[in-house]
Amino acid sequence: MSVKPLEALPPTETLEIENGLSLVPRIKLILTVHPSLSTSATKPIDEWKLKRALIDFLKTSLSLTVPEEDLGIKRYKDLKKRKRDDPVAHGTLCIRDLGFLNKEKDEDSKVIEEKFLDWRKYIVEKMDGIELNLEGYKYKLSVTLPESDDFQGMKKAWEEFSVFGNRGGRQEPDTIVMRGVPSRWFAEPRVSSSKPSMLVTHTVFSTFGRIRNLNVTEDDDHGKDADEDDIISGLYCKIVVQFEKHGDFYNALKVLCGRSLQKQGTWLKADYEVTWTKDRLFRNSSSQVKEKNDRMPVVAGGHYRNEAPRRERYISQLTSDDTSRKRFKE
Repeated sequence: MSVKPLEALPPTETLEIENGLSLVPRIKLILTVHPSLSTSATKPIDEWKLKRALIDFLKTSLSLTVPEEDLGIKRYKDLKKRKRDDPVAHGTLCIRDLGFLNKEKDEDSKVIEEKFLDWRKYIVEKMDGIELNLEGYKYKLSVTLPESDDFQGMKKAWEEFSVFGNRGGRQEPDTIVMRGVPSRWFAEPRVSSSKPSMLVTHTVFSTFGRIRNLNVTEDDDHGKDADEDDIISGLYCKIVVQFEKHGDFYNALKVLCGRSLQKQGTWLKADYEVTWTKDRLFRNSSSQVKEKNDRMPVVAGGHYRNEAPRRERYISQLTSDDTSRKRFKE
């Protein structure tokens, strides 16, 4: 656990936030498996053997011990309908044991960050392009860093947008978007519901600074692709947070990048996606909130029940003033 200011927190340290949640460091990589030979393109790949081959490579070539649960591989279906060069499998790799990067006591956080970025780049370069031989069938591995884990890349994008893409003049971003967050981890503990609570969510994200606007919706499309079945409705939520200050937005996005969410008392980790947005999602938010709240009946626990269609059943917003009144109303 770290008690350092957010701007001084190195990417290898855990940050404990509210509601029994922690942000634990990790390196996440996107894996894509392509056939090296035409005969491998139509051969159904054995996911377990592929995982074992990758785990053995990491241990023998990079001296990394990765638990099986931190390596996810899924093969694509209907290989016969795909083109010869199309990938046959995809997945993610999470490297969580990063303590070796800050063994020296009182080492400057910027030095640790440079070590972290250099080592992450080294791992990507070593893994990208390796050939895997599974019982005579050869495959080539492609490894990339997710955009949501590339803080420097996002920073460059918003700086370019502020200078060249913003017709209304230079304006610094202030809004982050998180997807793939477990709804039940943000639920009100006093109410028997797995729906995320606006009050709990506001409390959690206030760790990073003063919040201007907050929005929570279901995220049933997160993680789905053409080869996956439908996920359980309401399992994940999407959180949009607008901060009052760009500095708080900056620190929040930097801390959230390259970390997983963990709930106290469980080993489960949520490898969410986080990014920034240039869209103004909260135009006239105060009047919209008031109009929406006037239409929404109050239910137990101080929540509002949305009578909109099912797929939008807990879309709601709060301004910082609304939250203050709600928090001290009880």
